Amino acid sequence: MKGDLFSGEHMVQPARAPGMTVENSKCIRYTVDGEMLARQGAMVAYRGSLQFERKGQGVGGMLKRAVTGEGLPLMAVRGQGEAWFAHQAQNCFVVDVDPGDEFTVNGRNVLCFDASLSYRIATVKGAGITGGGLFNSVFTGQGKLGLVCEGTPLVIPVAPQYPVYVDTDAVVGWTAGLDTSLYRSQSIGSMLRGGSGEAVQLVLQGQGHVVVRPSEATPQKPQQH
Repeated sequence: MKGDLFSGEHMVQPARAPGMTVENSKCIRYTVDGEMLARQGAMVAYRGSLQFERKGQGVGGMLKRAVTGEGLPLMAVRGQGEAWFAHQAQNCFVVDVDPGDEFTVNGRNVLCFDASLSYRIATVKGAGITGGGLFNSVFTGQGKLGLVCEGTPLVIPVAPQYPVYVDTDAVVGWTAGLDTSLYRSQSIGSMLRGGSGEAVQLVLQGQGHVVVRPSEATPQKPQQH
């Protein structure tokens, strides 16, 4: 076969190393030799001897989606082979988590991660006053974390003298060393009169970075598989 579709730009090349790599801007390849974890329904192709096991709420916990608090089920992938992961053609990125690091991320942006990483569910401090609360997963340990994002994310430095205010529907995640709270940018009277539509923001203070997607639309519910 000939044509642009079969050019080197699109053709999968042999894996150079085990573990997670960005195959292209919309897809992550994971060369499995043992076990890894991924968002259920995110596998788009695989080859080799791999087994997929659904991990529900009672096994290993669940990631929580921001704002709605709805669950994002995981699956374990075990064996030897290669698997490709994607979600709604969103852009893919890989984050390296080192010992001592802590990365808080919105569950809707998690695609896959190394089994060597630990994660816990955390309620964002000060978020209890907003509808549904804000639930995120905090990743620690050593390994790679694959993320998806609508569009190209913004990575904004946060400094003690420069706090950052983020729309709660746009935040992807943030690094360790940041404190969170909610800020009301409008009075009740302003909201009743129409206001700007930006009533509450998440405030991040301290020293670190916050990742923001260029979209504030409420994400769709993840499909259950």
